[in-house]
Order: sequence, then structure tokens, then C-alpha cells
Amino acid sequence: MRAFLGLGSNLGDRRQLLRDAVESLQGVVAVSDVYETEPVGGPGGQGAYLNLVVELDTDLSPRELLGVCHRLEAAADRTREERWGPRTLDVDVLWHAAGPVDEPDLEVPHPRMWTRRFVMAPLADLAPDLAPDGWNERAEGTVVRLGPLGEPAEGDDR
Repeated sequence: MRAFLGLGSNLGDRRQLLRDAVESLQGVVAVSDVYETEPVGGPGGQGAYLNLVVELDTDLSPRELLGVCHRLEAAADRTREERWGPRTLDVDVLWHAAGPVDEPDLEVPHPRMWTRRFVMAPLADLAPDLAPDGWNERAEGTVVRLGPLGEPAEGDDR
């Protein structure tokens, strides 16, 4: 089944953390370009994020994919000290062909993805069929396309 995960990092070697996570995923069909974005929400003073979206062909359910997301975050030493705080790795189930899911700890499609440019820009690269008309006018935040994950940009690693 078709599914999409959103990945982001704003601590450590952001590009390598994303690369490690993507390389450990099974069933990868496509990986969007990397986008650098300012944090949306959360405490002030955070560094910029690197974000991308991964398309998967998977037999895993949305719940099983959430488990994969949590394992990837744990492997990157993610800590959850404050909501929308800085993180080594954030992985979200954005969309799944088996959806929708509406449970206390899992909503698919992701409830805030439609309003976040850092999700919609890379998602629209891979799946324009999932991007609603006019998303670009409604989405918040700014993004800068850096290019493919395998090509570091100048000043990219912090």
C-alpha cells in the first residue's frame, strides 16, 4: 500500500540523521528533495529544520508504521522534553492508503499537514495528487529547496 512519512531534524548532523533514517526504511519508492525551514510553533531560538517526505510501498498498517517512526526517532536519540521543541529526528505518518485513522495517538492523514509548508512542499513533489488545490496559498512557513538528500548544500551541516 502507498504511504508517506514526513521526516525532520534540527539538531546535530541534520542531513546524516535524515539519511540514516531513510536508509533504514523498507519499501522506499521515492524521497523528496530536502527543504530547509524555520521552526513552526514551539520555543523560540531553535535552529532551522531540514525536512523531506518519503513515499513507501508497504504492507504495514498505519499503527505499525507509527511504531517504525518511534523506532527511527529512538535510534536518533530523540528526546521529548517539550512540545514542538528541537529534535534530532521527527518522523510522522502523513498519509496511508488504508486511512483514515482517528485514534487518540494517531491521526492519518496527519491533522496539521495541510497547513504546513514544510510538509506540503516535499509531499507535493512526490504526490501532487494528494496536494489539495490552493495548498500553497494556505500553508504556513517558508521553505528553501536544498536538493536531493545525497547532495549536501553549503553550510548545510551544523
